[in-house]
Amino acid sequence: MRRSMELGNQRASGNVEDRRGMGMVGGGIGVGGIVIALIAYFLGVDPRMALNVAEQVAPPAQQQGRQGTPSDEMGQFVAKVLGSTEDVWTKVFERSGAQYRPPTLVLYDGLTRTACGTGQAAMGPFYCPNDEKLYVDLSFYRDLQNRFHAPGDFAEAYVVAHEVGHHVQKLTGQFRRLEVARGRAQGASGVSVRMELQADCYAGVWGHYAGMMNELDPGDLQEALNAATAIGDDRLQQQTQGRVVPESFTHGTSAQRTRWFKRGFDSGRPQDCDTFSAASL
Repeated sequence: MRRSMELGNQRASGNVEDRRGMGMVGGGIGVGGIVIALIAYFLGVDPRMALNVAEQVAPPAQQQGRQGTPSDEMGQFVAKVLGSTEDVWTKVFERSGAQYRPPTLVLYDGLTRTACGTGQAAMGPFYCPNDEKLYVDLSFYRDLQNRFHAPGDFAEAYVVAHEVGHHVQKLTGQFRRLEVARGRAQGASGVSVRMELQADCYAGVWGHYAGMMNELDPGDLQEALNAATAIGDDRLQQQTQGRVVPESFTHGTSAQRTRWFKRGFDSGRPQDCDTFSAASL
């Protein structure tokens, strides 16, 4: 299959841990924790919050996969996208006198152990700040195309870039805002939405520089916007519950997600991604 993103000359990152085909290893939170996470997902609650609670009951065992660049086409593609994010964010951090520490991308099937609990494919891709790894079951890309009707390789790249955006938040101390809000048990949902929209904006910042490096083709931007629209809280809740409950939003509406991605894409300036100071999202 020909890919429209021009990543042929992009180096593939070696910060990829391939756990595909390994299944689950050791102990962990088990089926009960997964059920909690799934219930949370369909109620519109961030599954990672449920996993954090389950994690306090039974911490996961360590699980290690094959480290390096995968040899299959899809694995190569996400490794090159990760390599592109590393190149972009290394330069962005250097401009502010800081050093970028790249995350690890974990590819898995179905279930996997993480330092934030047990990851499950139904949750979609996610970032765990405790081990600085982003977790992707590549079957999500089939869902992105078939269930969410948002096909395209740049849509797939946007997913990786969004999770890398969470890693940027970890490195810049933004995750503390969410931890404080959760500790107070007040306003956590609102902070979560601002966190997710900022990660969308950071994904747009990466896209800005990817475009400057001639990695994008006409139509790639629209693919990312289609993906952001397809996985907005209002769209997902309408599909799964038949109604929209704004009070339970965790990621933002389709319009908000596309707006903040586009903001980062247009400017290429991380400082334009301050969702926490924005009066209106």
